[in-house]
Amino acid sequence: MTGPIDLHDRYDEPDQLRDQLRRLLRHRAVIALGIVLGLLGGAALAFLRAHTYTSASEVLVRSTADPFGTVNVAADNQVSMGTEQQVAASAAVAARAARLLGQADGTAGALGSGLRITNPAKSQVLRFEFTARTPRRAARGANAFAEAYLADRKARNEAAVQRAGRSVQQQIALVQAKAKTADDTDGKAVQSELDTLHRRLVEINSRDTDGGDVVRRGEAPGRPAGPGRPVLLGLGLASGLALGLLLAWLRSALDTRVRSADEARAVLRTPVLGLLPREPRDPGEDTLLRVGHRGGDRAETYRALAYRLRRTAPTAGAGRILVVAPRRGAATEEAAVNLAAALTECGDDVLLVDADPGTPALTARLPLLPDAARTPGQPAPPEGSRLIDAGTAGHFACHAGGGTGAPAAGSAAHPVPPGPASRTAVVLARPLLEHAGALALAQRVDGVLLVVDLGTTRRDDLKRVHELIDCSGGTLLGAVLDAGGRRGRLRAALRRRTGSGPQAGPAAPAVELPAQDETLTASRR
Repeated sequence: MTGPIDLHDRYDEPDQLRDQLRRLLRHRAVIALGIVLGLLGGAALAFLRAHTYTSASEVLVRSTADPFGTVNVAADNQVSMGTEQQVAASAAVAARAARLLGQADGTAGALGSGLRITNPAKSQVLRFEFTARTPRRAARGANAFAEAYLADRKARNEAAVQRAGRSVQQQIALVQAKAKTADDTDGKAVQSELDTLHRRLVEINSRDTDGGDVVRRGEAPGRPAGPGRPVLLGLGLASGLALGLLLAWLRSALDTRVRSADEARAVLRTPVLGLLPREPRDPGEDTLLRVGHRGGDRAETYRALAYRLRRTAPTAGAGRILVVAPRRGAATEEAAVNLAAALTECGDDVLLVDADPGTPALTARLPLLPDAARTPGQPAPPEGSRLIDAGTAGHFACHAGGGTGAPAAGSAAHPVPPGPASRTAVVLARPLLEHAGALALAQRVDGVLLVVDLGTTRRDDLKRVHELIDCSGGTLLGAVLDAGGRRGRLRAALRRRTGSGPQAGPAAPAVELPAQDETLTASRR
């Protein structure tokens, strides 16, 4: 019997590739920076190489390794092309070339920087390539170096001839002195030796001292050297793209911030119950309470979150929910307030408890329900609470504890004021990693809802939050990810620049509840 076929690896590879691509595309600014740097490098190289020309001249080198004493030695073995290549690149040859070009000897070093000398394989040819700013100067430089090398080699050959001639002349003088004292028998031998030395001297003086021949003279090139500007810019673009992708990969590998729902789900090992989309936020606009007052994707996300919590809560209804963030800066207050409004819209009796004394009281920043708008016979809110007007969603009670400096609802042991068992409580607490009071509240609620700010919250913080809640005995219901409202800050800055203030949009239409919740809505009224 054959076992099941595992198709996980076969179909999971495209998903992994897409995930890696998404990780790279998160750092689009880094990729753009790499492309810009590559284009700048290609443009700089194109500018530097656009006005440079190269001309070449070739010299056939004659054998000069002891030309007067070689016997039955092949010409190829009489010339060391490596040595001649070093001599051609010496300072003496560069000084001769500078004089041929009409320049001072002090410019020989700068002149030699544009020279390149090569030797084709299995040949006695030296190739002089000279690069300059103009075609004519490139041709003159190549020819000047070829002529300077030949002149230097001829001077060395002439010096060798003079040394060999002086040596033979010294030998002749010695033999002539010997002939004066020799008798008739020895005189013939001495005369024969003198004749041999004279022939040797004649051969030395008649030797050709030219070091070689110019087989190809440098000509003015018709186009610049190297690849053209389009090719260099294309290479710069490709190199910049590769550099940008490498930098983006390094940035992604070293980045410890949570940037997606999959990363948060993998670290917390709990479901992600909602992803708050980005919406413009003007500084002068009150956007704390959205559900029931204005539409938008964030308001709909809070409504969906409320339905998920009512369905997955461990008790009947939503129960007691602690809304907390790992560190300060996330939209914890907005999440708690709008979750309370969304649960109220679902027909629950909701109490919002502000257990964060480090912030101003929520009742001072939320629209209060006037006493005249209360329904006759409606139960009074808990002591110390105020009714919040949630617009079309209804109204809910808010226990004000923040801003007063006292802990909300009395103490951590009793975070929620006494009331009906069917009441849903949404508790807002301090950041979990900044104050220990949130752990005491996590032990006395039905579940914890974690608000995570994408792009700023680090994975290590989420791991610590999961460990702390697990060790304290609390239940982590899930996480809400906030994509932030950074686009709104840019829009607000543009509005302040132009002098136009925020304008109120049209009122959001009333939200129709599903048919199965009509009884809850009627009972709430």
